[in-house]
Amino acid sequence: MAGAGGAGDAGGAARSAGGGTEGAGDTSGAEGFAGAAERRREQRGWYFYDWAVSVFSTSVLTVFLGPYLTSVAEAAADGAGYVHPLGIPVRAGSYFAYTVSVSVLLSVLVMPLAGAIADRSGRKKPIMGVFAYLGAAATTGMFFLEGDRYLLGGALLVVANVSYATAVVVYNSFLPQIATPGERDAVSSRGWAFGYASGSLVLVANLALFLGHESLGVDEGTAVRICLASAGLWWAVFAIIPLRRLRERPAAHARGGPAGAGMSLRGGWRQLAGTLRDLRRYPLTLMFLLAYLLYNDGVQTVITQASVFGAGELGMDQTTLIGAVLLVQVLAVVGALLLGRLAVRYGAKRTILGSLVAWTATVGAGYVLPAGEPVWFFVLAAAIGMVLGGTQALSRSLYAQLVPPGKEAEYFSLYEVSDRGTSWLGPLVFGLTYQLTGSYRDAIISLVIFFVLGFVLLSRVPIRRAVAAVGAAAPDRI
Repeated sequence: MAGAGGAGDAGGAARSAGGGTEGAGDTSGAEGFAGAAERRREQRGWYFYDWAVSVFSTSVLTVFLGPYLTSVAEAAADGAGYVHPLGIPVRAGSYFAYTVSVSVLLSVLVMPLAGAIADRSGRKKPIMGVFAYLGAAATTGMFFLEGDRYLLGGALLVVANVSYATAVVVYNSFLPQIATPGERDAVSSRGWAFGYASGSLVLVANLALFLGHESLGVDEGTAVRICLASAGLWWAVFAIIPLRRLRERPAAHARGGPAGAGMSLRGGWRQLAGTLRDLRRYPLTLMFLLAYLLYNDGVQTVITQASVFGAGELGMDQTTLIGAVLLVQVLAVVGALLLGRLAVRYGAKRTILGSLVAWTATVGAGYVLPAGEPVWFFVLAAAIGMVLGGTQALSRSLYAQLVPPGKEAEYFSLYEVSDRGTSWLGPLVFGLTYQLTGSYRDAIISLVIFFVLGFVLLSRVPIRRAVAAVGAAAPDRI
């Protein structure tokens, strides 16, 4: 999931970045916000959705589901190695990737509509809750994924991933409402830190179960299914906290009752179309989105292809790869908080630009990493972890400054689309480079272009002017 912030004077900045006094720092633009105590309560509740949902992306999508669903598809395959969902011949080894692609496409269609309805109705919590529990239920249902039930696995993955993405859109849209402009970077960073801490904690427990399944009297497949289902239960239990603590801010044009709901649905489509037209009025916000599209595509591709690079080019075994994933998760907590504090002092934009320089150096180091030496691979994983959480967290909070007030969910749906809907570009460049050169080293170094172009485009965005253009208040340091 995804920022930490710049506060005003030195004392305010320290309070904004600190622990027990969070939310008491810079109050620029605080008109219309709740009092400090109420904001702190909401912010703490808001963090827990990162804590709840990050387990899905870590344990389910990153570690366990891909290999397991592939094995289920292979069990159902014909003699030529194909399965036939909806009569379409698909190689069993490609089934997981294609299913993820279908879920991304559906997410792109559902997220903006849900965001528009959330803003128009002013009822964000019910929409967030419906998608959160639909996703949690689908993930828990993966316990029943066994034998040759590849269609069940594909359907559950699509429902879970679309629900995950849509609930995150509404969750992110609360950020501009629960934190003053000067607090947003720090609040967003803590949310990301909570998420990575949760992912690390549950992944350790899952790996203990997976590696010790024989001593516990369960087979490997059952251990995997328990790990998948536990992520859904974790999501469901901890989603209760933000849904209880966050407050609704009814929109001025919200309508209640069944008729209002129908009008909100029809109005959601109209408002979505209006948002896309409206975005042309904010070219600086659009420029930031394009910059984010580029460098975040590089980030996502490094994350998803690092294990391929480690196994295929450096000869790392599965234990080393899993250990590296865990190291990234743990250090991402530290990195998110550290970059959040740097943003307080230097501003979010400068800190993100610095992180992109670090990403470029890290990817360049990967190109010359020696094969067969796990220590250096862990060093690379540590470098990724230190910049990963902070880059994502600060991008989220900086974008929150560029959203027109009252249109938070709509605009965050566009932000999430730029994350998920275009994440094919980096893998495509990576794959084409490998196809042309036969070298994963060349493939990994090809990703430098995303960080360089993202850096250039972001450096040209005058953030203070962009904030003023949407009619929002800016913190003292941005």
